[in-house]
Amino acid sequence: MDILVVVLCLFALIFVAYRGFSVIIFAPIIALAAVLVYQPVSTLPAYTHLFMDKASLFFKMYFPIFMLGAIFGKVIELSGFAKSLCAALFKLVGQKGVVVVITAIGAILAYGGVSAFVVVFAVYPFAVELFRLGDIPKRLIPGAIWLGGSTFAPDSLPGSPQLQNIIPTFFFKTTAYSAPVLGIIDALIVVTLSLAFLDWQRRKAQAAHEPYDSGWELVNEPEPFQDTNLPNPWIALLPMVVVWVLNYVFTSNMVGLFGEHFMLSFPGLKAPIDIDVQGVTALWAVELAVLAGILTVLACAWKTVAPRFMQGSKLAVSGALLAITNTASEFGYGSIIAVLPGFLLLSGTLKTAIPDPLLSEAISVQTLAGIVGSASGGLSIALGAMSDVYIQAAHAAGIPLEVVHRIASMAAGGMDSLPHNGAVITMLAVTGLTHKQSYSSVFVITIIKTITVFVMVGIYYMFGIV
Repeated sequence: MDILVVVLCLFALIFVAYRGFSVIIFAPIIALAAVLVYQPVSTLPAYTHLFMDKASLFFKMYFPIFMLGAIFGKVIELSGFAKSLCAALFKLVGQKGVVVVITAIGAILAYGGVSAFVVVFAVYPFAVELFRLGDIPKRLIPGAIWLGGSTFAPDSLPGSPQLQNIIPTFFFKTTAYSAPVLGIIDALIVVTLSLAFLDWQRRKAQAAHEPYDSGWELVNEPEPFQDTNLPNPWIALLPMVVVWVLNYVFTSNMVGLFGEHFMLSFPGLKAPIDIDVQGVTALWAVELAVLAGILTVLACAWKTVAPRFMQGSKLAVSGALLAITNTASEFGYGSIIAVLPGFLLLSGTLKTAIPDPLLSEAISVQTLAGIVGSASGGLSIALGAMSDVYIQAAHAAGIPLEVVHRIASMAAGGMDSLPHNGAVITMLAVTGLTHKQSYSSVFVITIIKTITVFVMVGIYYMFGIV
């Protein structure tokens, strides 16, 4: 019965998300309905002190990233940089290479440490221009963005600064470069199969003469850049390079600049605020990098952007508010589900049911990430509860902890991308599409990513590749 409640909550949230209902409304309703089953008297306290605490924490931490990411995407659009770079790329790769280009742009940003939320805002204007030029259905854009920004780049590629690759280092005392060959093989398999699927979808649409708009009313569509004098494509590429490079620079030097702890002190404060700089380095770095990207666009194309910047920035901030409120609501939902008896029972069952450490880890991380709708959330919960067991079992079986790290990291990016995932909902809100219109391509990529993790477990046991 306890596990059934958790499963029913999961399917209920997936159902309302897929049908297009607002998760801002239904995520708390579904989570509190579960509380009502166990402790009716705790419903209101759970809402104010669990759901809203976690939702407001997410908002506080990530709103600058959402806002800056949205403004960055908007100025890229208004400046004509998106059209310029995409026109040059389209001449180079043609219609057949459009999906590959969008995947590559997203992957470069993600591997540079840019969060999935910012990747969506940054890549979307480029994707629209390229898909328009190729007359490829817009419904395939989310699949291409998701493949580049949220699958292999954050968790498979060694050295990724994303949370999925960093969290295991705290539990296993490993590094971000753990099991590099295993991770690269996983990335190649995911990219090859996913691109083959998306290209098959493109060719199928082309054969059916399906246009860019697929016969639907377009929503959140960037305005076509009307000026015939396009910026130089190398200049158009510069803001993306600035974001990628400066994110790495700031990440590497933040602790050296502020120290491991920074004491924020003003005369009006009752006591200084002790800030753990390492805990906010990733946030501060990407915020500064994206801000630098915005300033780069403005410096290079101020005359073009200035007349429409006021109205454009208002639209960007409105979109960012909707996107982050959706995701914060999902975060609050996960915080309640994670403390329910059914969730604890399920995680405990996963802990003991499968003796093999790699298989147990892959199944546990993917299951918990799917339930809470978060790669980093599911990974943290799974490793927090079971990392000691995995370490002991790995030592007993002679499995390097670097492999345990890589399997955990790759598994986090599997079933997390079910329809109720916050990043998925954000991506669909930004692109102006619905689950019904475009989630199918994301789902197929999710299945490919999920299965590939188990393939990598088999490859390790067969060949001992690390």
